[in-house]
Amino acid sequence: MPDFLLYGAYGYTGRLIAAAAKDYQLTPLLAGRDAARLQPLAAEFGYDYLDFDLEDSVSLDAALAKVPLVLHAAGPFAITAEPMLEACLRTGTHYLDITGEIEVFARAARLDERAREAGIMLMSGVGFDVVPTDCLAAFLKEQLPDATDLKLAFAWNKGGLSHGTAKTMLRGLGRSGAVRRDGKIIPVPPAYKVAKFPFTADRTMKAVTIPWGDVFTAYHTTGIPNIETYYAVPSKQIRAMKWSRYLGWLFQAGPVQNFLRKRIEARPAGPNAEQRGRAETYVYGEVSNENGERVAARLRTPEGYTLTYRTALEIARRVVGGAAPAGYHTPAGVFGGDFVLGFAGVTRELVQLP
Repeated sequence: MPDFLLYGAYGYTGRLIAAAAKDYQLTPLLAGRDAARLQPLAAEFGYDYLDFDLEDSVSLDAALAKVPLVLHAAGPFAITAEPMLEACLRTGTHYLDITGEIEVFARAARLDERAREAGIMLMSGVGFDVVPTDCLAAFLKEQLPDATDLKLAFAWNKGGLSHGTAKTMLRGLGRSGAVRRDGKIIPVPPAYKVAKFPFTADRTMKAVTIPWGDVFTAYHTTGIPNIETYYAVPSKQIRAMKWSRYLGWLFQAGPVQNFLRKRIEARPAGPNAEQRGRAETYVYGEVSNENGERVAARLRTPEGYTLTYRTALEIARRVVGGAAPAGYHTPAGVFGGDFVLGFAGVTRELVQLP
């Protein structure tokens, strides 16, 4: 019997998860819409597969009846998460996904009571979105329990983007950003704030606010009411984000979206193994309280997609083993702030602030 259903198995990250599942003593049932793409993957790794569309609720429910857990890897999750979540509630199947989209976290959280009644766990963001940042937020909360403000920032070094990540970012072009103020998520203009962060002891980088998933999840994990999330990008890209405040309608226009989507699909599916091996990511976090006290820490991790398949599979392994409290939960909320330190190549240090 398979341990979990991997939907979106032939996507870039789905394939990484399928390739590494045996290392975690897990057997996935591969799934997706396209049988022609599933067949060679199943043959390569020796797993069974099912092809069905998420809108086919009969086939979806029949597939979930074969497994205790879904690991959902088919984005954009703003479109695909709802039918999968509803099917998990109908069939009593635990749910994980690798999203970083605020609206998906919010949708899962709204299902908390129904999930508790069904006896299942709903946990979105079990990859780089949002495991390292969520764990760092939990750690910082432990260091300053009365923290009222949290800033989280991350940077990629040499790693590329998968088609799925790029398409999710494309959907957000020209849309407002988001921060949390006094416990509530509020919209802000693109590139609302720009700041510099010491991602390593000898490297400070400029970063810009983006609506990263922790605007939602870090509040659930820590209760800190004011949260901003930042991404390190070149100044040229920051200028483009600021221009999008006035040209958002253009970026959202169908012909522009279609043109850019084709450009994405013409690129490699994502970084290759050599590129992933050379790359790494940095996460910086800082909390402060009403007295002006501040605490900061940073993480250094493997390349984002590498960390994603490792954290997703480890969480899946734990859920299959029974670590699945009913209801909606965040990764650090269940597994703690030190969870991310259990993965090779992850280090954490406190930062001396001026």
